[in-house]
Amino acid sequence: MKELIIQEILGEREKQDQKWGEQNHKPMEWVAILGEEVGEVNKAALEAYFRYKGKEDYSEYRKELVQVAAVALAMIECFDRNNES
Repeated sequence: MKELIIQEILGEREKQDQKWGEQNHKPMEWVAILGEEVGEVNKAALEAYFRYKGKEDYSEYRKELVQVAAVALAMIECFDRNNES
């Protein structure tokens, strides 16, 4: 199961790179980007719970979690790329 999730995250990273190219933000910029993505996770969870009480659909929540993981991975890639010795 973990391997499938990791492949999904890597696929999302590919989409991000195709859309925006290599990103080399400063840590404070990355924190803002990650925070926005976490906000999307919060929104998706709240909407699923309150809109569909009893029949919650958390598919959007999961999709946003994959995006959060992909952004976190991009942050690490950027950090390592720009801090090589």
